[in-house]
Amino acid sequence: MLAIALLAATPPVEIVGAAEMFAPGIASTGHSEVRLTISPDGRTALWFSRDRPGGAGGYDIWMSRRSASGWSPATPVSFNSPGRDFDPAFTRDGRFVYFCSDRPGGIGRDDLYRVAVTPSGFGTPANLGPAVNSAGSEFAPMLSPDGRRLLFSSDRPGGAGRHDLYSARTARGGFAAAVPLAGAINTAADEFDATFLSDGKTVIFARAPSMQDDRVDLFAAAATDGRYGAGTILPRSVNDADGDNYGPMVDWSAPGRLTFSARRDGAASMDLYRITYRFPATGAPGRSRP
Repeated sequence: MLAIALLAATPPVEIVGAAEMFAPGIASTGHSEVRLTISPDGRTALWFSRDRPGGAGGYDIWMSRRSASGWSPATPVSFNSPGRDFDPAFTRDGRFVYFCSDRPGGIGRDDLYRVAVTPSGFGTPANLGPAVNSAGSEFAPMLSPDGRRLLFSSDRPGGAGRHDLYSARTARGGFAAAVPLAGAINTAADEFDATFLSDGKTVIFARAPSMQDDRVDLFAAAATDGRYGAGTILPRSVNDADGDNYGPMVDWSAPGRLTFSARRDGAASMDLYRITYRFPATGAPGRSRP
C-alpha cells in the first residue's frame, strides 16, 4: 500500500525539461562519479569518485574550475586522505565544504567533516563531533540555505530502519544533538543522500530497500508543520528506467537546478547530471498540494 501511495501522490516539486550530463570527459567519465556540488559563484565544481585513478585513496573528491574556456581538467582536492573521502557539499555562502570520511581520528565508520574554502584552496578538515557523528556511518551532509540545519543520513540505532535521514540545528559554533526527520519520511528501507531545495523545506533523497542490493530511486518530500510526508518518486527525466539514481544536491549557482548522479542507457558507471525544477504554482513552496 505504501508503494502505491508513493507512486500515485503528486510530488511537491515539478521537474522541467531533460537532464543534462555535466562536463562529459572531465567530470562525467568512464569512472563512477557521484554527488556534484557547485559553488555559489559557479566557478568551482566538486564531486567524488569511487574508482578514478590519481587520488589519495579509493574514494576521492575531485575538483574542476570554470573559466571563459570551460571547465578545467579534474584534479583531486588537497584535503583527500588515503581512506574514503566522499559526498562533498558547498554551503550556500560558499565558505565551507561539508563531506564524509573514514580517515583516522573519527568517531565511527564514516564521519561528517567540514573544511573552509580559502583564497588559495581549502583549509584543514574538522570533524563535526559527537552531536552529529556516531559509531555508525553518516553520509551526505548538507547545510540548509539559511545555515541553521544540517541534513544527513545515518545507520545509527534508534531510527526507523536501515539508513535514515537526520537533522541537527547549529548551536554555539557547533551542532545540537541530531534527531531523525519527523513524519513518515524514514521507513524500514534505506533513506540517504538528501538535499534541501532552495526553499529550505523540501528535500530530495534516495531510497531503496537495500542500497547495496536493490535499485535506488530519487524521491521528493515536503514539510508541513515540521513533519515530512513519505515522499513521492520523481519522474523518469530524473530516475532512469534501469540504472540507479542518487547523490542529489541543489546547485548553489542556480538554486532552481538540481544535480544528481545516475547510471543511464546501460552505462557501467555513474555520471553527473543537472536538471531544472520548480515548485507547483498551485501550492506554497515546501508544501504538498492537497
